[in-house]
This record gives sequence, C-alpha cells and structure tokens, in this order.
Amino acid sequence: MGSPAAAGGWGAAPAKRARREGSLEGPCGPCDPRLWDTERLCQHLQRCGVAEPGLLHRFRESGVTGSMLLDLPACALEVTRVCLPAERLKVLDCLNKLRQQDMDVMKVFNDPIHGHIEMHPLLVRIIDTPQFQRLRYIKQLGGTYFVFPGASHNRFEHSIGVGYLAGCLVRALKERQPELDITQRDILCVEIAGLCHDLGHGPFSHMFDGRFIPLTRPDLNWKHEMASVEMFEHLITSNKLEEAMKSYGLVLEEDLNFIKEQIGGPIDETAAGKLWPYRGRQKEKSFLYEIVANKTNGIDVDKWDYFARDCHHLGIQNNFDYKRLLKFVQVCEAGSQKHICARDKEAANLYDMFHTRHWLHRRAYQHKTGNIIEIMQAFQKADKYFKIEGSGGKLYQISTAMEDMEAYTKLTDNIYLEILHSSRPELEEARGILRKIERRELYKFLGETRPE
Repeated sequence: MGSPAAAGGWGAAPAKRARREGSLEGPCGPCDPRLWDTERLCQHLQRCGVAEPGLLHRFRESGVTGSMLLDLPACALEVTRVCLPAERLKVLDCLNKLRQQDMDVMKVFNDPIHGHIEMHPLLVRIIDTPQFQRLRYIKQLGGTYFVFPGASHNRFEHSIGVGYLAGCLVRALKERQPELDITQRDILCVEIAGLCHDLGHGPFSHMFDGRFIPLTRPDLNWKHEMASVEMFEHLITSNKLEEAMKSYGLVLEEDLNFIKEQIGGPIDETAAGKLWPYRGRQKEKSFLYEIVANKTNGIDVDKWDYFARDCHHLGIQNNFDYKRLLKFVQVCEAGSQKHICARDKEAANLYDMFHTRHWLHRRAYQHKTGNIIEIMQAFQKADKYFKIEGSGGKLYQISTAMEDMEAYTKLTDNIYLEILHSSRPELEEARGILRKIERRELYKFLGETRPE
C-alpha cells in the first residue's frame, strides 16, 4: 500500500521492512525503539555524541518517547522546542537514523484531493486487511454513479482522506494550544477513528441503510455506524492487531473504547442522560469527539473530505476551504464543555461549507434519476435467494449479512454484477430490473396520492 517517502532529510523512508508482531528485550530494555522511554532515548543520544548535560536535561523534561518518532511533525516540533539552534540538526539526525534503521516508517499515499499524505505504520497495518480493502468495492455515492459518470470513487479513498484530515486537525490544535495536553495516543486514536469510520457501509453506501434495510427489515433500528464499530472490532481481532497497537503506545482498554465512541457514539446506551456519557476520554478532552463525527454542529473532517472529493468527481464547484479553517480553529470552553470553535471572520467560510452541502444534495445526492435507480428494488427481489457464507459456514441473506462480520466482509457492490450475470431462475425478477437499469428503462413518475 502506498509508496515510500522520497529519500533524504528527516522525512526519508527506506524500503518496506518486515513488520514486527512484538518486541524483544535487550540488556538495557526493549529493543523496539517504539517502546523506549525518555531515558532510553537520552542514552541513545549520548551514544550518537549528543552528551551536553543541559540538552539532555531539557530532553528528559520534554517527555519525548520512542512512540513519538513515528509522528515526524510532532517529534520535530518537540526537538525544536527543547534544543538550541546549534543542537537541533545533530539531534534530529540521530533520531532519524534510529527511526530508519529500527522502526516501521510512515508510508506516503498520492491522493487526488490532498496530494502526498503520510500515514502512520499502524494505520497502514489497518489498511492492509480484508475488512478495510472491502471499501474499494463500495462506491461513495451509490446510484449517483449512474447519473454522474465521474462519480466512480469509493469508500476506500474517502476513508484514507478522513484519517489524514483527522490527524491534521488534532495536530493543529496540539500545536496551537499546548495546554490542552493532547498526547500522541490521542492523535493516533483520532486518526484510526477517521480511517475506520465508514467500515460498516453496505453495497451502494447509503442506499443500503437508507432504503434497502428499512424496506426488508422495517422493525430493525440499524445504521451503518453500528456496523462500523462491529467491523472495527472484527478487523482488530481477526488480524491480531492488539499487540501491534500496544507496541505503538496504545492502552487497549481505554483507547479501543475511545476509537469506537468517535465512530458510533457512547458505548453505554443508557448513558445518554449522564453528564459525561463517554468512557474513552474524560470530559476535559470533550473536543476530541468533535473531530471525526461532530454531533454538536456537524462541522467535522468527514464532511471536509467528502465535500472536496465528491465535488472533484462530480464536476461541481467547491467553495469551502478547509485549509483556511485549520488556521483559525481553537478549543474554547462553552457551557460546561470544551468545544472546537472558529474565529468570527470564518463565518463566511463556514456558510460556504453548509451551502456546498445543500448544493450537493440538490444537484447530486437527491438527483431524481439516482433516486429512481435506488428504489427499483432489485436487491429486495434477490434478498431471499442470494446467500452469503459467514463464520462457521452459516448462510446469510443480503438483509441479514450484517449480523455476521465475516459474511458482511463479502457483501459489496459486486452483488450487482453477480445478480446481473447469474443464470439462477429464482433471481430472474431481480436480474430483469438490473437489465432495465443497464438499458435505461427506468421507472417513470406518474403521480402520487397522499391519503389523510
């Protein structure tokens, strides 16, 4: 996945190395630099010839640990803060060599929206799983692709973009307001939540949870966010990523809850009336829950990415500039909680954000032809006869596959072609509807009645 960073400088990245599942213990402690504390890093600096007592004292006071070496901007910022100008290059060179020789490195992705973006090695581990790769086969805009030929982008690239923007926002807050005490654990958890927030989407994205499930299972209160949390749990356990997460400094009991709460809300369904319903982070860090999915005002990095990405692929103008907004956000206390706020002069930019959302719904998301295609019910006709194998060999229907994450992993947009090219007689009605879509023989609107 991705390509190594360009050679040279602090951001240099060597060829991809074998990944570690754990770490060995050496005579002075863990051999994996990700597990080194500040004292162990100071010992390494001394071996590199950086032995000035005042510098080492300041370095110890800074709290830089091995897990921070993977976050180049944050680590370089800390080194710049604690080192004198004459000391910085030598310290950075020493730490960079350690990072290149003994650690997994950041990977670079070339994204059409955000350009060349770096991803933390743990995020790459998550991306390189069947559960995340599944998102390659789920189009971002569902049936809208049948109206806008450029809208062929998928949930995979959107999720990578949201993970990247989540990191951009939380790092901007950390740099601007050190008093918030945003840690490297916080940053990594926010990035993982952004990356995994859409794992639970079904075939053709919102068509599945917005139209198909309500029609086939009207008594079921199900949203894709619930499946995203379940799929995230399945991804971690089935790929045995717990030890990798620990090696990057995460505390599983707290941080897994924090990640899941950012995706799906409070874990405890009875906690809605409590003063603070979350378990992953305390109320002092309430603002962290507004980055990936902002339940307070809807201004979050998920929208920032899909506005830019959808407009790019749809050929629609996007007037909202998230890069400018990043320069003017900060955390303020409002009421009894801390919230992410923006300068008053950003009101026009935020207005453009909501106007872009309104315009996308009018011109694309609610396009009448896209809606007609999504209500033609081919999947409903196939539901009873289309079987998907889950764990233990149990078979599931399209409408029940989300009950088993192994089965749900296999449920993607590909079912469209499987039904279209099948020869099974019981799928004839569904197959006929898809053939009509291919020939553009769509349903016509004749009128409506609204009985009292």
